[in-house]
Amino acid sequence: MAYWVKTPKWLKRVFPRQMVWDMPPNNTPAVYITFDDGPHPTATPYAIQQLEKYNATATFFCIGKNVAAYPDIYKTLLKRGHTTGNHTHNHLNGWKTNNDVYSKNIQAAKQFINSTAFRPPYGRIKISQAKRLSKANPAWTIYMWDVLSGDFDTSLTPEQCLDNVLSNIEPGSIVVFHDSEKAWERMSFALPRVLAFCKQQNWEIKALPKN
Repeated sequence: MAYWVKTPKWLKRVFPRQMVWDMPPNNTPAVYITFDDGPHPTATPYAIQQLEKYNATATFFCIGKNVAAYPDIYKTLLKRGHTTGNHTHNHLNGWKTNNDVYSKNIQAAKQFINSTAFRPPYGRIKISQAKRLSKANPAWTIYMWDVLSGDFDTSLTPEQCLDNVLSNIEPGSIVVFHDSEKAWERMSFALPRVLAFCKQQNWEIKALPKN
């Protein structure tokens, strides 16, 4: 399975207007932890619990059908001060999906997810799809990432997943974890240790801006 753990700078420059890869520096160093694919009945409550231990907030890019299945968990995310984003209704790969179908799937998810923050599943979205999203509503923001934990990769050990993050995270980083069954073993090991590391560095752990 080939993927970049640390997003190359040249890739960030390719689509500067359509996509946010990392956050600008501010007076207090901060990192941005995000989760994809939830809500999940075990992984999402665990993530909420760990974040609370460190007085941290995060952003959860949710799949519409999962929000429909676990509405109470979604409501808990919002009550605890986390932000949420749209991750399509059925986890569609934009490169393999017709533009009309893709747009309709995002709108289907929007019935359950009150947010104009969007992250494409697999990080795969056509430029034409990104432009269509912005044209439909300029408020949409497409959030990509700076550091990919690799927790979805079953060939990695939990320790390797942790090292992926600790070796690459820095102030402004947008880090991706997954609150999913597949990622559970690696995410549940790495997340608390990443949070502890960030606190040791005196970095704030913040959610992405609410859209």
